[in-house]
Amino acid sequence: MLRHKDQLGNIIQLRFLPQRIISLVPSQTELLFDLGLDTQIVGITKFCTRPASKIIDKIKVGGTKNFDIELIKSLKPDLIIGNKEENEQAGITHLQQLFPVWMSDIYNLSDALVMINSIGEIVEKKHLANTLVQQILQSFENLIPYSSKKAAYFIWRKPYMVAASDTFIDDMMQKAGFQNVFGELKRYPEITAHDLLQTQPEVIFLSSEPYPFQEKHISEIQTLCPQAQILLVDGEMFSWYGSRLKYSATYFSSLPLKG
Repeated sequence: MLRHKDQLGNIIQLRFLPQRIISLVPSQTELLFDLGLDTQIVGITKFCTRPASKIIDKIKVGGTKNFDIELIKSLKPDLIIGNKEENEQAGITHLQQLFPVWMSDIYNLSDALVMINSIGEIVEKKHLANTLVQQILQSFENLIPYSSKKAAYFIWRKPYMVAASDTFIDDMMQKAGFQNVFGELKRYPEITAHDLLQTQPEVIFLSSEPYPFQEKHISEIQTLCPQAQILLVDGEMFSWYGSRLKYSATYFSSLPLKG
């Protein structure tokens, strides 16, 4: 019997190397494919979009928070991989009574790298996982941070919501050299136009996910905060904590910032 501890401290027991894996988190789905587990992956969520060429034929088990437990049962997984923040707790608790469920809990780059190595160990792809981790570490070591630019990172509209402290996005902002103007708040708070004006950000990031901000929203936010530079950014680069991290540092370096 193989025993593995997840990032919530739960112990899962596997009788053999997993051959039927379900991933309930998009960034971790991409990681599993990048570890060469194409044939072992039997189920993913409807939000799992990468790698685009490989997810087409995979069974979609619902969303990250409203997954179809009966469909998951029918797939007879011997391993389910989820995340504390992205998955709905009641559904995960139900699945844990039926199958081995390994849960990640990620607030920063270090947590993400531990997750990558841990999953690599579970699926016996330790060498590939470690190579990926070293590649990511090197890319961030080469990253030259911006000079503490004050920034806000929008994740939602109506109501406006931002990424604050105790989030992976906040850690990525700090790694890139941005001072989160909502760093005194926790998680993903709602904010008002007044809140934004009071914090005086130099840069405002409008993320592509979970709310799909577009060009048409730039003028709306610019009206609220005329002095700030408004940028549409790829949310995956700031919030996906799997193998997509190997591209994040380079992406941060290429942001078209003024001054």
